Amino acid sequence: MLYSEKVMDHFRNPRNVGEIADADGIGEVGNAKCGDIMRMYLKINKDRIIEDVKFLTFGCGSAIASSSMATELIKGKSVDEAIKLTNKAVAEALDGLPPIKMHCSVLAEGALKAALYDYQEKSGYKIKGLENYDPNKDFDHDH
Repeated sequence: MLYSEKVMDHFRNPRNVGEIADADGIGEVGNAKCGDIMRMYLKINKDRIIEDVKFLTFGCGSAIASSSMATELIKGKSVDEAIKLTNKAVAEALDGLPPIKMHCSVLAEGALKAALYDYQEKSGYKIKGLENYDPNKDFDHDH
């Protein structure tokens, strides 16, 4: 399998790894089939800007690279901008992922949505794009 330089770079030197103790939003998604688990922490200021974002990922190199890239893409963005991040955008920012690893970028999108949903629940601020989000629905990143 061939990985882009960007995937290798984010795998070897992932950005924003760790936890945020007083996070405003925490989201976790996992997939039983491949065993990948991703948790994302958001620190959001009063202007609803993502000031800080951290992640912990238990998974393959592509899952780690996708998490790292996703955090880079949303840092400094408003929650309303961040919700628009797609797995396709994550994969493109990494200069592509092998088709068999595309699900890893879906995991990053899922963890972000879960964290934004958690923030919405805690803050009462309604994020456009989360209207039909169901946190109790089993997260399946094959679709």
